Amino acid sequence: MSGLDPAATFRQEAQELLELLEQVLLDLGHDPADRELIDSAFRALHTLKGSGAMFGFTDVAEFIHDFETAFDRVRKGKASASLELVTTALHAKDHVSGLIFGDAAPVDGAAILQALRSAVDVSAASGALVEAPQRAIAAPAAENSRWRVRFRLPGDALAYGTNPALLLEEMATIGPATVRALTADIPPLAAFDPEQCYLGWEVELTAADPHEAINDVFLFVGDMELSIERLVESGTIAVEPAESTEAPRVAAAPARSEPQAKSRDSATEAASSLRVPAERLDALMDQVGELVIAQTRLTQIAAGARDPALVAIAEELERLSSGLRDTSMGIRMVQIGTLFGRFRRLTHDLSRELSKDIDFVTTGEDTELDKTMIERIADPLVHLIRNAIDHGLEDAATRVAAGKPARGTVRLGAAYVGAEIAITLTDDGAGINAERVRAKAVENGLIAPDAVMSDDETFLLIFAPGFSTAKEVTAVSGRGVGMDVVKRTIESLRGSIDIASRAGQGSTITLRLPLTLAILDGMLVRVGDSRYSIPLTAVEECVELSVAEAVGSRDRTFLDIRKRLVPIKR
Repeated sequence: MSGLDPAATFRQEAQELLELLEQVLLDLGHDPADRELIDSAFRALHTLKGSGAMFGFTDVAEFIHDFETAFDRVRKGKASASLELVTTALHAKDHVSGLIFGDAAPVDGAAILQALRSAVDVSAASGALVEAPQRAIAAPAAENSRWRVRFRLPGDALAYGTNPALLLEEMATIGPATVRALTADIPPLAAFDPEQCYLGWEVELTAADPHEAINDVFLFVGDMELSIERLVESGTIAVEPAESTEAPRVAAAPARSEPQAKSRDSATEAASSLRVPAERLDALMDQVGELVIAQTRLTQIAAGARDPALVAIAEELERLSSGLRDTSMGIRMVQIGTLFGRFRRLTHDLSRELSKDIDFVTTGEDTELDKTMIERIADPLVHLIRNAIDHGLEDAATRVAAGKPARGTVRLGAAYVGAEIAITLTDDGAGINAERVRAKAVENGLIAPDAVMSDDETFLLIFAPGFSTAKEVTAVSGRGVGMDVVKRTIESLRGSIDIASRAGQGSTITLRLPLTLAILDGMLVRVGDSRYSIPLTAVEECVELSVAEAVGSRDRTFLDIRKRLVPIKR
């Protein structure tokens, strides 16, 4: 039997869906009329509900059932995607995350659902959100008709995790229904395959026009047989075969990028990728690192032995190990956009908490960085963004008085700079007051009162432990802790920080980091009888001296390199 934990698999898939849902909701806050965003939110919720029920997360499925209904009303034009709905939906998403991962403080789910009802103009007396659509269908009895729905799932539906009982339960919410199993295709016991679905179902229900609701039920079931017939007392008066939709099965695996309909071909393509625990990648990189070291030793021995056959083998091994190293490092590389996406929610929440209108703009999301590096720089970026929004951006009245747009802008970008990556955070706020920073540094004893420092050097003082120019401590910042964390973390990653700021125009903080800490290229040097490896990131250039220059500079401590004096250490 497989050693995989189904609940762990669900949590992995749910994490991706929740992240997608959050991004969709944030986009919806900027464009409430975007039909595709509304449909994407609904599909994500529908997938989470079905998968949660299948894996035993019944509390998740029950909560999302009402959560989903709110967006169903928006999708059907019965309510609008207001800012209130988006904000409440983000809180509901956090509650779902807490139910799945247990990483959130206890929240009153009923209060969140009540807020959702209010956001979509559903009366509090209506009880569960799902009851409103049911009554809407059943309200004027004269408009209701009897319908017969026959459906047969694909033979491999059960193997993909589709639960027919859940589908039938959803159909029962459309209107009063009776269900009958179609057993004609069940083979003899000797030929019976327990993983195949042989049953079909016939459902007679009463509703006005169930076509749209039935399509929603089978939204994530593909290649199925489905027919809908309208009935009267004397029998069938119309047959309306429904087109089967090509869609991923709800429990096969919740969609990895966006839970939208896709064909079997794309599903097959998705199956060519696989998940690998980070621990295995770390172990692989450790072994590759040891292999590279062993290969380097062999190359040195081969160079000293002067054996052509040994040199050839060493060169071939160097080529193979170099390719293996590059491939292993490529596996660990992740687009930094996966990190940038998290900060949209942070900006959204801070905007509401501080009553500041903010545009959060990101660039260079496809820039790749080692997964470990991305995890390590997440907290420093959180501190920098919070600081930029709280201290950097002015309130709307101050901005307008200064001739700026009332809405502030925070930009986060990433780009390759040689063998490093540069992450820049820019705001169009008030900038850093160098004199105020200097005065605070003198007050805290960080610098002498008569110290001479440039503005750039002064700006770096904000990273000193306990340093803060805030007049009062708030829930967002002011304790002088966050920027110290930023500096220590970046230095531990062998990175550097630059600050540029202009009064009244804003500030730019640049983090320069190596692409990876897993394997570093080095330059091998010999000092006497000892050999040392210097990381290439610390090497600016190599200069070859002529014999005359080497002899002539023997007693000097400086060299003239392109008309520039460079200190020399022998």
